[in-house]
Amino acid sequence: MDQAPATTPDRATLRAFVADLPKSELHVHHVGSASPRIVAELAARHPDSPVPKDPEALAEYFTFRDFAHFIEIYVSVVDLIRDAEDVRMLTYEVAREMAAQRIRYAELTVTPYGMTKRGIPEEAVMEALEDARGAAARDLGVQLAWCFDIPGELGLPAAEATARMACELRPEGLVSFGLGGPEIGVPRGPFKPYFDRAIAEGLHSVPHAGESSDAQSVWDALVELRAERIGHGIRSVDDPRLLQHLAERGIPLEVCPTSNVATRSTPSLADHPLPRLVAAGVTVTVNSDDPPMFGTDLATEYLVAAELLNLDEAGIAGLARNAVQASFLDTPAKSRLVGEIDAYLASWRRTQEPT
Repeated sequence: MDQAPATTPDRATLRAFVADLPKSELHVHHVGSASPRIVAELAARHPDSPVPKDPEALAEYFTFRDFAHFIEIYVSVVDLIRDAEDVRMLTYEVAREMAAQRIRYAELTVTPYGMTKRGIPEEAVMEALEDARGAAARDLGVQLAWCFDIPGELGLPAAEATARMACELRPEGLVSFGLGGPEIGVPRGPFKPYFDRAIAEGLHSVPHAGESSDAQSVWDALVELRAERIGHGIRSVDDPRLLQHLAERGIPLEVCPTSNVATRSTPSLADHPLPRLVAAGVTVTVNSDDPPMFGTDLATEYLVAAELLNLDEAGIAGLARNAVQASFLDTPAKSRLVGEIDAYLASWRRTQEPT
């Protein structure tokens, strides 16, 4: 990533730069990406749900007391996904809103167990995801990929079902295998057999760790689950040996600053560990996690990171390159997207030159 500038451009200039910057996102949840517009439409289709039908009321609904309350609210939104058309509509509409943010590629974390447990046939879930993925690429220019995620709080039966769907029903867009949900009280180690199976089938390992728990959970994700990237990982700052390991091995962290504050995993943006992670040489990517639930989007997260790290446009472009290089795109696709970022930065610089 480019070094911090002597003087940082004003926020309005950076906001304009970020708005059209070609972006990628590696840590963003499928259901958690549903905007108030999408959630309200789903809630209207399922009037027995406690989720508000009014988009304006959702802002208060999405105010979390702590991480456990966040999980409770998140599950209530997941319960709105009850048939294959819900899956397809949600996925395509999320891609539409990504396109408006100039997100070119996203690895969406999908929890198929939550959908199939509510009665949607497994094959129908896969077909709906893939249909929406194809339409998003064709209509919107957004390339989607999937990370199938174990809801850790539901235990090993959920892990078994998720691994089976990932390996036996594997949709074309599936690239990775994850573990989400609460970290406290849900150790990483017991999920090792399911990650071993997914890795043997060619999927990448990307579990959550070190968000609401501690640095040891990151070690467990690395050793037990053979993680190639870590979801969140912010508590790595508490272990100098771990920081050195992450930096030397080039293992990226999927950092989500606003999310970490909203779930009380860090007390404030001013206290966020991002600057310490970067200072230690750890590769970081910037992500929005569950953006509408946290009142954010990817562009906002880039601006937050720019402020925390004192970045100018070149530094922000460096973060965008990090996301591409840490993604599971193939080498030609990475080169094309990095080329788009570089071309955009060069064009921006020309517009900023004095006339």
